Amino acid sequence: MTVVVKIGGARAVDPKGALADVAQLVAEGEDVVLTHGGSTAVDETLEELGEEPTYVETPGGVVGRFTDERTIDVFKMVMPGKLNTDLVEALQNLEVNAVGLTGTDGKLLAGKRKSAVRVLEDGKKKIKRGDHSGKIESVNADLLETLLAGGYVPVVSVPMLGKDRDGGYTAVNADADRAAAAVAGALEADLVLLTDVSGVYEDPDDESTRIDAAATPAEFETVTSAAEGFMTKKVMAAREALEGGAASVVVADANAEDPISGALAGDGTTIEPTALADGTETEAAR
Repeated sequence: MTVVVKIGGARAVDPKGALADVAQLVAEGEDVVLTHGGSTAVDETLEELGEEPTYVETPGGVVGRFTDERTIDVFKMVMPGKLNTDLVEALQNLEVNAVGLTGTDGKLLAGKRKSAVRVLEDGKKKIKRGDHSGKIESVNADLLETLLAGGYVPVVSVPMLGKDRDGGYTAVNADADRAAAAVAGALEADLVLLTDVSGVYEDPDDESTRIDAAATPAEFETVTSAAEGFMTKKVMAAREALEGGAASVVVADANAEDPISGALAGDGTTIEPTALADGTETEAAR
């Protein structure tokens, strides 16, 4: 079994338990790919440099980062330079032979660059130009499988490699949850999205309303309807992972004891391939 784990970048997430769990899974012979976010660290660095992070709302109501030229420079500094290195260092201290990668290495994560995005401002739809982001369209699974076969744990972060209209490549931002989803789909792996809550709640303010599982389209619709704020992208990522071939997706608490093992055992919101609506088949099922 291959497990793709995404550790969220929220301030409330402590990665220590997840890293210890990675070490235990590797010791038991499991293949693990670790991915991570870092929005909080990027925002803090921008603020230290006297810059304000910019977030925009799409016409569909999804809030996301607008990555201008200054922000992508900070991404390139913070994600592989500090966060990725810190995780690799911590895993090495747990006797896990980890290798840090960004999406630009070996065209690990690649797709078209988006230089302009549609946004909703003051109730009006507008085009905002100067964006440095992209949509992942391919994953170099061979690179990851080669590393896994050699006993390494890949630690993956954005930026991805975006292809411009003139055919050239540039490093651009991509959503970390959706990057993890692309990797899990390409490897037909189980995906564990670790965050600062224990799953998707029907009432976002009440942990006791957690939805434990979604195995049918109706149950997945309940999950989708319940998702608000940052959880919206995680549910979108879950769908993309399953459509791409992932074996399952679990949204779970990064700060729980043995968070990855617990998530795989059902401690979280587990979404199965059978939950996809409209009769969609996963790549693995084809």
